[in-house]
Amino acid sequence: MSTTETGTNRHPVVAYATLVRLPNLFTSPPDVVLGAALASATAAGTVSIPEVAGLAVASILLYAGGTTLNDYVDAEEDARERPDRPIPSGDVSRRVALALGVALLAGGVVIALLVAGAIAGATAGAVAVAVLLYDGVFKGSPVGFLFMGTSRGLNVLLGVAAGGVSPVDLPGWVLAVPAVVVLYIAAVTYMAEGETDEAEAGGDAGSRGPVLAAILGAAVAAAGVVALLAVRAPPVPEAGLAVLLLVGFLVWVGRPLRAAYVDPAPEVVGPAVGACVLGLTVLDAAFAATVGVAWAVTTLAFLAPAVGLSRVFDVT
Repeated sequence: MSTTETGTNRHPVVAYATLVRLPNLFTSPPDVVLGAALASATAAGTVSIPEVAGLAVASILLYAGGTTLNDYVDAEEDARERPDRPIPSGDVSRRVALALGVALLAGGVVIALLVAGAIAGATAGAVAVAVLLYDGVFKGSPVGFLFMGTSRGLNVLLGVAAGGVSPVDLPGWVLAVPAVVVLYIAAVTYMAEGETDEAEAGGDAGSRGPVLAAILGAAVAAAGVVALLAVRAPPVPEAGLAVLLLVGFLVWVGRPLRAAYVDPAPEVVGPAVGACVLGLTVLDAAFAATVGVAWAVTTLAFLAPAVGLSRVFDVT
C-alpha cells in the first residue's frame, strides 16, 4: 500500500509538529540558558541576554533539524514499524523532510553566527555536524548514542558562547557540566535504541542492560550536581534550590526507570525514555541553580510547555 493511500490526513501544522517532535524542542533552550549561566560565573564571562535569546532560537532550529533528518533516515524502518509517523503516512514527503531538515540546521548555524559571533557560529556548526553524524552515519551503530549525547553537550557550550568565551578558556568545573550532559543523554539514547531493537524483534520483554545504563547515567548526572555544589559552594538559597531540583529530577526519572527495569518491554521503556528527555530540563535547572536562582527559574520555565505538548505529541 502506498503512503498516499495510508495518509492520516493530519492538518499540515500537526504533521510538521509531529515530525520535529514539538515537545522536545522546549528541552533545547534550557541547555543554552545553563551554558549562559555557567559563562556568567566565569571571570571572563559577560552574558548578553539578547544573545542568549538568539542562541536559544538557534538551538531550537538545530534540534528540529536533527529530529526531521532522523525521520528522513528512518523512513523505510518507520514504514514497517511506525506507519503513523508523518513520512510513511504520506503527510510529509521524504524529499520535503530532507530539505527542511538541512534548512533548519543551516538556519540554526547562521542565526548563532549573526547573534553571537564566530565562537557561537562554530559551536552551532559543531552541533550540526554531531547531528549529521548521528542521523546519517552512526545511528544504530555501537557508538551512535555517543554522538547524540555529544550534540546535547555541545548545546550547553552554545550557551556559553553568549558570554563570548571560547571553550578552550573555560575552567574545568564549567567543562564538566556539558560532559555530564553528554553522558546522561548518551545513556538515555542507548536505552532508546535498545527499545527500538526489541520492538523490531517483536519481543514482549527486552534486556535490562540498556535500562541499567540509563539508571547509571541519571546517577552520574545527580553526582555531577552534587560535585558542582561542592566546588562552587553557593549561598544557601541557591544551594537549597539546587538540591530541591536535584531531588525533583531523581523523582521525575526514577519512577519510570524503575518501572522499565522491572519490565523492560518496549511499551514500558518508551515512556521512560520520554521522561528522561523531559527530565533534562530539570537537571539543567539544578546545575543552573548553583549560579543563581534567576538562571534556574528561567531554565525550568521551559518544562511546562514541554510537558503540556507531550500530552498531544510523541516525545520519542
